[in-house]
Amino acid sequence: MSDLENYIEINKKLWNDKTKIHIKSEFYNNKKFLITKQSLNPLEIDLLGDIKNKSILHLQCHFGQDSISLANMGAEVTGIDLSDAAINEAKLLAKQVEVDLEFICSNIYDLPKVLNRKYDIVFTSYGTIGWLPDLDKWAKVVDNFLKPGGEFLIVEFHPVVWMFDDQFSKIEYSYFNTNAIIEEIKGTYADFNADIINKSVTWNHPIDEVISSLLKVNLQITHFKEYDFSPYPCFRNVYEVEKDKYRIKGLDDKIPMVFSLKAGKKQD
Repeated sequence: MSDLENYIEINKKLWNDKTKIHIKSEFYNNKKFLITKQSLNPLEIDLLGDIKNKSILHLQCHFGQDSISLANMGAEVTGIDLSDAAINEAKLLAKQVEVDLEFICSNIYDLPKVLNRKYDIVFTSYGTIGWLPDLDKWAKVVDNFLKPGGEFLIVEFHPVVWMFDDQFSKIEYSYFNTNAIIEEIKGTYADFNADIINKSVTWNHPIDEVISSLLKVNLQITHFKEYDFSPYPCFRNVYEVEKDKYRIKGLDDKIPMVFSLKAGKKQD
């Protein structure tokens, strides 16, 4: 079986290995999280608005900090992730902070086979869609889980960022979804010096692909915005512009680094 055909298992191993590093990293700062029970950024908090008593499906939730944060804000939350190691850690973390929510281990495309309910909000954020080859199929999954009148919200790294090499010294990849990108990754964004090496299979998705996939399932775009910073220092050669706002040295405010989008499902 080729790497492309086996991309789910390859990426699952990668995220299982990353989870072991991330759970103990300063980047995720679990010690602080155990006290605050809040890991969301102002950007997504503003986008979400009042979520008290709303049901939320959180796609690609990693080891659960953001899912727990949503639940701690009063939502009824289901967190989904490909990595069984991440889901196990998420369940342990939820018990530690005594926040009630559900976690399910599943890849996105198989989720309708294991979960049968509708949600007020489907949410995903930061470094998620690049692990998926087919956004049309992804959008169908999003639509499947939305109640009539429900909303899909995504905050994601801008595809322009993924055009550059790791050092942001040159453009190395196409903006467009031309082919799978198969690489060997050393370390992890939460710890560049971590002693792990993994193969990864990813895809670049231009903005028009994201929007058109949602329009094809008749979701209505109600918000779209681009930002010239990242809320995380998860790239090399970054500097802090102001608290929790990072840019790339030399590129500064010249490129978009994050975008946010909201799409609504029509009432029946």
